[in-house]
Amino acid sequence: MKLIRKIHFSLIALFIVNFIAAQGKPTSSKEVATGKINNATITINYGSPSVNSRAIWGALVPFNQVWRAGANDATTFETDKDLTIEGAKLPAGKYSFFVIPNEKECVIIFNKEAKQWGAYKYKQNEDQLRVTVKPEVSKSKAEKLVYTINSNSVILSWENWNIPITVK
Repeated sequence: MKLIRKIHFSLIALFIVNFIAAQGKPTSSKEVATGKINNATITINYGSPSVNSRAIWGALVPFNQVWRAGANDATTFETDKDLTIEGAKLPAGKYSFFVIPNEKECVIIFNKEAKQWGAYKYKQNEDQLRVTVKPEVSKSKAEKLVYTINSNSVILSWENWNIPITVK
């Protein structure tokens, strides 16, 4: 009888430990994209979710709503020098980075509150800059969300979309 209780107790303890450990592991990997545009160093920290056979644009990521542009914490965009984003000035600094996607255009948001969880406490009055860009259908599917920093642009790629942002 004591042996059965010990086995039951051990199994329950093992279940609890595994359950707690599983809760702490994010399913989206943390990623960093770093590059230079006109001598400015740009660093983007983001959670990179996978498509996993899901519809993304207009479904998992609803149209016309603020999206954290990644998973878990809000994506952050940091530059050590002033930049021109789609023709508008963005001062050097660290920003949370959000997107409001739509079938025809996406609003790109640089928000002064850099440390945020998702978009739950997003406040528009803290926006440093908003610009509008056009999403493009990509030639190849991006299973994981990725940011690419080129010589004159930053591109968010996920599923069948690329969202290019001109940077000078």
